[in-house]
Amino acid sequence: MSFTTFIQNKKICAHLESIGFITPTEIQAKAFEHLQNDTDKDLIALAATGTGKTGAFALPLIQRIELKNKKTQALILCPTRELCVQIANDIELFAKPLESLSSLAVYGGTPIDRQIKRLKKGVHIVIATPGRCLDLIKRKEIKPSEISLVVFDEADEMLNMGFKEDIDRILSKLPADKTFWLYSATMSKEVKKIALNYMQDPVEIAVGNKNKTAKNIEHHFYPIRDRDRFDALKRVIDAHPNIFGIVFCRTKRDCQNVSEKLLENGFNVAALHGDLNQHQRDSVMNSFRSRALQLIIATDVAARGIDVDDITHVIHYQLPDDTESYTHRSGRTARAGKKGISLTFISPRDQRKLYVLEKTLAFSFIKQNVPTKTEISEKQLLHLIDQITEVEVNQKLIHPFLVKAAKKLETFTSEEIIERFFAFYFNKNLEYYRNTPEDITGNEKRRNDRQRNEHSKNGRSRFDRSKKSRSNSNFITLKLMSGEKDQINKGMLIRNFCDQSGLSSKHLGKIQIKTKFSTIEIDEKKAAKAIAKLKKGLRIKSKQVPLDFL
Repeated sequence: MSFTTFIQNKKICAHLESIGFITPTEIQAKAFEHLQNDTDKDLIALAATGTGKTGAFALPLIQRIELKNKKTQALILCPTRELCVQIANDIELFAKPLESLSSLAVYGGTPIDRQIKRLKKGVHIVIATPGRCLDLIKRKEIKPSEISLVVFDEADEMLNMGFKEDIDRILSKLPADKTFWLYSATMSKEVKKIALNYMQDPVEIAVGNKNKTAKNIEHHFYPIRDRDRFDALKRVIDAHPNIFGIVFCRTKRDCQNVSEKLLENGFNVAALHGDLNQHQRDSVMNSFRSRALQLIIATDVAARGIDVDDITHVIHYQLPDDTESYTHRSGRTARAGKKGISLTFISPRDQRKLYVLEKTLAFSFIKQNVPTKTEISEKQLLHLIDQITEVEVNQKLIHPFLVKAAKKLETFTSEEIIERFFAFYFNKNLEYYRNTPEDITGNEKRRNDRQRNEHSKNGRSRFDRSKKSRSNSNFITLKLMSGEKDQINKGMLIRNFCDQSGLSSKHLGKIQIKTKFSTIEIDEKKAAKAIAKLKKGLRIKSKQVPLDFL
């Protein structure tokens, strides 16, 4: 099967072949099959991140554009600036033979005047974040009546990020007879509601199971104690000298703290979170793409839409609160058919979450032990040897120095020179770990093994017995005047509460989401600190929601 089976334009087919696009991915083939005869058909396409979803909607889309009509005919909505730019670049690449086709990415954080100037010249396809799109509609620079096709990319992420209200406003302004293509990695309740309310008898296609991560990802877990979490992260990074990846933290504060501590320990990293301005964010991403950075330390929201090739590892410094977030995090690696590793650190209180992920996503995590000092030293030594054996030698340039070096080393045997050479570079690593234990996992390994066996034997863990585990703590209950009717969920509530109160999730107790309100228990000892920071209420989805005691 090739693209020529589905694409009528011979110039585009020849161009795709010239840039290495020979065979469609599975999601592309399924999408093309449904759209080649009827591109006006509403479509829901579900596939893991990195499986070629952009090509699955971009190629059918550019074929239905009327090039002589300079009005905006298609609107693509996506959650982040980075994804907007990526989609715009892909469309420009795919449509290169169609010289008169024009597209434009519009998003916040940059001057709107430039975007308006481009729109006035006429743009066939607009790729937009919901907020900037709504702004341009209000200014009448994007005219909804002209749009015949709307595409949602990463629909679940847009809804998880709180864009539901903006999306409803945008869709309510579009023509009733528009065509709607919805592409998503997961089929959440919110995505189902959008489909039910705005799509007309859509065809649904899926690659793999719904809500499932890419098959080329290995999922590892490291049993740890909470107090060893950062040390475990350092050891894992040191044990993988060629690592190139993303470390996910739950809050902006955690993200900044982990980044600063890694920098202090000599690691080449940078933080990526919501407190960065657009210039700072662009600088971090440009450094990461060029591999000037080995790792970025990111929050879930800040990392949405990141599409960087060859990421080897996704590290969950803390597990997210919902399955969809885990799926999206993991999808940053193993893109375009390549392999990758998604690893997480699991303390005893995380065990229940691990069990839920395994059941929901239908795979088993592979248990790994935090590397020992000896194992790290061996990995570092072998990496150094690889670097030496692969280095290019310029004989002409280095010869004068070799003569002088040989004279200085003439009293040593070749074995002694090798020994001292490695010791010189290796002593730094030995000194770094000199005052740390050989193995920080210790007895925790055996304890976690017993806990996982309880899952197998009893179908539930001792961590399920939440009332018993909370019996030693006193909690007070806060009432939040926002609930299911406002499309909030536990994960969203926890993230916002922790971010704004300065508390960790370990200080939270039972959380309940009711129709019109929610309740959240917090550790009595931490209540004063939290309430002082939340005097004006909790900000959720751009609204300040009051908090009351129960």
